[in-house]
Amino acid sequence: MANYKPDLSCLNKFISINFAEQILPGTLEYALCYIVENKLDLSSFDAWYNNDKSGAAAYPPTVMLKIILLGYAHGLISSRRIAKACENNILFMSVRGSSAALHINSKFRGQNARAD
Repeated sequence: MANYKPDLSCLNKFISINFAEQILPGTLEYALCYIVENKLDLSSFDAWYNNDKSGAAAYPPTVMLKIILLGYAHGLISSRRIAKACENNILFMSVRGSSAALHINSKFRGQNARAD
């Protein structure tokens, strides 16, 4: 009988990942991050957040917009599916950076659905 090594492809593995190295130049994710961070004027979002003297810090609109656009580009239109991708997909994790709680994604989308 043949002796094979066990198939471990279904097991979890703890590995260290440098998220900054996951967004490669020439990819959709790189272009998306560049455009949102450098080409779009997102100053109109500042009016929504009156937390400069009190309240918790808000997630940057650049992060939220990048996540939503990346989700749409991958065919994810549900806030729950986008949030799940942020927990499981390396590219989504890399785009979101250190912003952890993304359950507010649907609230952000609802408040900013129309561009005025």
